[in-house]
Amino acid sequence: MPATQPQQTLADRVYHVYLKLTKRLTNRQVMAVLAILVGGLAGIGAYVFNTLLHLITDALTSWTPASEAQIFYLIYPAIGIVLATLFVKYIVVDDISEGVTRVLYAMSRKDSRIASHNCWTSIVGGATTIGFGGSVGPEAPIVLTGAAIGSNIGKVTRLNYKNITLLLCCGAGAAVAAIFKAPISGVIFVFEILMLDITSASIIPLLLASITATTVALSFHGFSPIIAVTLTDADMFRIEQIPLFVLMGVVCGLMGYYFTSVNSYVVGFFKGIKNQYKKWAIAGITLGVLMFVFPPLYGEGHSSFDTLMGGHTSELFDNTLFARFSDIDWVLLIYLVAIMLFKVIAMATTNAAGGIGGTFAPALFVGAFAGAIVAVVCRQFFHLDDVSITSFTLVGMAGLMSGVMKAPLTAIFLIAELSNGYGLFIPLMIVSCISFAVNYGLNRDSIYTKQLRMRGELLTHDKDSSVFVFLRLEDLMETDFIRIKETFTLGDVVGIISDTRRNIFPVIDNFGHLLGVVQLDDLRHDMFKREKWGNSITSYMIQPPDKILQHEQIQSVLPRFDQSNTWMLPVVDKENRYLGFISKSRILNAYRKALVNITQ
Repeated sequence: MPATQPQQTLADRVYHVYLKLTKRLTNRQVMAVLAILVGGLAGIGAYVFNTLLHLITDALTSWTPASEAQIFYLIYPAIGIVLATLFVKYIVVDDISEGVTRVLYAMSRKDSRIASHNCWTSIVGGATTIGFGGSVGPEAPIVLTGAAIGSNIGKVTRLNYKNITLLLCCGAGAAVAAIFKAPISGVIFVFEILMLDITSASIIPLLLASITATTVALSFHGFSPIIAVTLTDADMFRIEQIPLFVLMGVVCGLMGYYFTSVNSYVVGFFKGIKNQYKKWAIAGITLGVLMFVFPPLYGEGHSSFDTLMGGHTSELFDNTLFARFSDIDWVLLIYLVAIMLFKVIAMATTNAAGGIGGTFAPALFVGAFAGAIVAVVCRQFFHLDDVSITSFTLVGMAGLMSGVMKAPLTAIFLIAELSNGYGLFIPLMIVSCISFAVNYGLNRDSIYTKQLRMRGELLTHDKDSSVFVFLRLEDLMETDFIRIKETFTLGDVVGIISDTRRNIFPVIDNFGHLLGVVQLDDLRHDMFKREKWGNSITSYMIQPPDKILQHEQIQSVLPRFDQSNTWMLPVVDKENRYLGFISKSRILNAYRKALVNITQ
């Protein structure tokens, strides 16, 4: 009987359909078509996210008057974090936090492959967290969703690493374009933050994906900008205000450093808490108290943007404990400063305790308040009545985003597209560049890249460094060297030499610790003299010029060969136990292969 044919999977059937539909298209045409598909699906994903978020928010807040809703701020955020944590632990069974960082990690360590569940799980987790008042933004979950859509379409169509990466970036850029209705920002986001190279083969698919996603977003949500503001003549840029915008850039740079430092501290604090119930309790109390005292911290905070844009700062006091003090200048200033500083703590606590959300919206929020504070100080304490709160709020948003994310171009174009505020292009550029420079001087990494860079897992525009990211010490280490005990004699080693092709031998003690190495060249003079065979092998042992620690990054290993003037170095663990050898030639060969794989 003929052998039964294996049953085709759904992925196989989709792949065969794809081959039939695209057999007459060139590779670039195929990528353009797939980019449009990714952009459309990413736009739909953003719409689903927004719809689910608004359903949850309305269900929690629409049934009670705003003046009475404040008491629920004490419990809503904690409930959202608990639900998101349980969802991740028992349904997702995977880490879906830190969406942008996870995308960068997939590009460097997972061959740009993202698990298929990320096409929807980030939407549910993020909407639950934010809908219940988590003080984070929707961007990271949406970016991870879009990137997962692009990655999985690339996997189904069986593309190579380069093209899967391109589709992943198309999905991420399309997600940003859809969530903000900002197609240019979506493209620039990919080049600045995901660090994809600008080539003719990449720019067209990215543009197509972003345009498609934005079109989907406009179809569902209309053409009105995210930030409802109309710039008047009083808000426009004036030459004499350049010193104030320079000051604004410095303030944003310093606030950006505060943003990333506090976020790192809070995340580290919660990582040190092993008991999940304790995490929930601390986060619930912290967020509940902060949002009860400062209601603008609840959720994304977009309504606060609109309030600041209109210059109606006193409205921030509505339904708060400080409402009767809203007309006092110094109280207003302290209140704005407190909201700005505590927003970072609320954001970091939400994410660190198990919530799912991004840092885009919190960065914009903190930047908006920083700009408003500078404007209020200028107007009320220095009587500079021509300083526009609206314009300073907008440039503050761009400045802080530039410093926190190390993405000045993304910040400039995003704020311009969000608000139709192209009349502020010059101050946006001044503040964003200065903020970037100040923050870079204090901390070279963005909020997304610090941990990846420390682990050597960050792709950059420096191709030499990026290729090394794909190389792992444990994969290149050679372990077929014969180990010699310290009790061996020269005669024992002579008997071993005939069975090995190696010319170097690690000498270890009874616990596996590396004591030194013996080189064949150092034995040649005595190995044929039988009267010398009783000599202890340790008399021929030398110390290696250097040792490589387990899990070191290849970027740091390669220069050590030149420093020690050798081609082979032993690898040990932290207790100096011998593991193997790493050779310079093997690293260079692996580098060449990785470079070919990436460019192809």
